[in-house]
Amino acid sequence: MRRRVVVTGLGMINPMGHDVATVWRGLREGASGVGPTTLFDASGFPTKISAEVKGWDIASTGEPAELWRNRGRHTKFAAGAAKQAIADSGIADAAISPVRFGVYLGSGEGNQDFLTFTKMMSAALKTGQYDAAAFIAQGLALLNPEKELEQEPNMPAAHLAAMFNAQGPNFNCLTACAASSQAVGEATEMIRRGDADVMLAGGTHSMIHPFGVTGFNLLTALSTSNAEPTKASRPFDAKRDGFVLGEGSAMVVLEELEQARRRGATIYGEVLGYGTTADAYRITDIPPDGHGGIAAMRMAIADAGLRPEQIGYVNAHGTSTTVNDKVETLACKQVFGEHAMKVPVSSTKSMMGHLIAAAGVTEMIVCLLAIRDGVLPPTINYENPDPNCDLDYIPNVAREAQLDYALNNSFGFGGQNVCLCLGRY
Repeated sequence: MRRRVVVTGLGMINPMGHDVATVWRGLREGASGVGPTTLFDASGFPTKISAEVKGWDIASTGEPAELWRNRGRHTKFAAGAAKQAIADSGIADAAISPVRFGVYLGSGEGNQDFLTFTKMMSAALKTGQYDAAAFIAQGLALLNPEKELEQEPNMPAAHLAAMFNAQGPNFNCLTACAASSQAVGEATEMIRRGDADVMLAGGTHSMIHPFGVTGFNLLTALSTSNAEPTKASRPFDAKRDGFVLGEGSAMVVLEELEQARRRGATIYGEVLGYGTTADAYRITDIPPDGHGGIAAMRMAIADAGLRPEQIGYVNAHGTSTTVNDKVETLACKQVFGEHAMKVPVSSTKSMMGHLIAAAGVTEMIVCLLAIRDGVLPPTINYENPDPNCDLDYIPNVAREAQLDYALNNSFGFGGQNVCLCLGRY
């Protein structure tokens, strides 16, 4: 018999706040974490806005600042969110075998040192032609080996394992915007089949740096509505012009149900279904028929043993790009059929921006809190209806609603699609 998996701990740090309660309050109030970019000088970029984590430091967690000095911004966020989740779960006080406790993250790259790179390139191009030897010599003189190591995507998971003595399975996936949802899904499968009893799962990412913004600007994926930052992310609105780049981390403690019950843990909800597919199409384009997302949504609902009409809320991928929102709307119609117009759908990216590898698990937590509190967060900045986006997007104001099941969609560049079905316990 398949083991059941429940969520017993939550933690998050993102542009809306530094803990779960603060973020959830802001989402219910329709607040925004978007503003002018301050992490670097973005004045010469088409996009001058982002959703930054502000006023938070690793020292606030009790960790020694010197130990974390060369570790990536995203790794620090991961540590902060993980410490919250572990404390919330009470798992540290339980008699858990370390080899039955694992970590699975969706984490992006870190420690992007744009200034050092420009110095290396300047040295290499001093004569007017590229000089590889000069580039290497400058790199050897300027680069910090610890910082270079810390930019690898697996490093946050490694640090978390050491922090919590998690000697079990340790993995990281980097499937773009679907990464942390995939991490939760795969961690759930590990517990289901008996490879672990507890998994710390989640995601972390920070791409608010010149490399990240340049790449997304070249793809024309980012909003350039710089004049009104808080209104720039407007999923499903007819005047949407791209997503707003965010950053942060969110973590959950996943636990086998019977163990959680034996130790009297608080249970936020159950991971009932996991669906994952690939579009097998283009790297940055969604297939117009939405077949990958449709299949993933159907898989998650079927894995949960539910019917589509039992889903009471969908936290949409909802990036605020023209194509994504149109195709995701189509996908919802295909999955829910006649019930589609009755299913409330919202995009919390309208408020916190797109957290990339950390987005999925953040939105999974939102689903659990919506079920717990009977409140559905809104899609803010929804002002101009789009004929191609005609579902119930919970416009601008949160809504009270009793529900038992929610679906979380995460669709990433590269064509990765992950859906999680969450339920009340």
